Amino acid sequence: MGESSRLYFMSDAIGVEMPENTVILIAEDEEDYVLLIKKAFVAANLKNPLQVVPTGLEVMAYLKGEGKYARRDEYPLPDLLLLDLKLPGFSGLEIIAWVRTQPGLTGLRIIVLTSSEQMRDVNDAYRLGANSFLMKPYDFVDLVHLSRVLKEYWLNLSKCPETYRASHPQQITAHPGETGKSSDAEPAAS
Repeated sequence: MGESSRLYFMSDAIGVEMPENTVILIAEDEEDYVLLIKKAFVAANLKNPLQVVPTGLEVMAYLKGEGKYARRDEYPLPDLLLLDLKLPGFSGLEIIAWVRTQPGLTGLRIIVLTSSEQMRDVNDAYRLGANSFLMKPYDFVDLVHLSRVLKEYWLNLSKCPETYRASHPQQITAHPGETGKSSDAEPAAS
């Protein structure tokens, strides 16, 4: 085992225990990549519950607790959102903008995990309120390393603010391709 593959984590040294009930929501439409993430989490000994949604609309429904996501015991609010930018429906950037307008979700930690290398995407994600912007590793060893870093920093060391589902969440009114528009009104029916 090479020196670069040995990882030493501060929480291992000081005995910090990660709550294994901390929920991670993965917003990713590539099924193969979701399977790779799940395998990497197992290899990294990341045992937290995972929820996966493949579209921007489903991210919103999950966070609002609507439709099939209404049962909080089955679909609890996440403490961490791993968000792809290129989602069907509403984009990751639109989701970030929407989340930051929701009173109960403003503190949700959003980690962009994307294949985009565009500086505009990086700048827009941070401007809208992402907590981190990471490039998707497609090499399994690199993904396991990233999983350990996520576990160490975002789940062990970083404190999570309180989140809750508001009784009347704001609706996003932007259409795919437009970013950052939200209002209290429901989108107009077609």
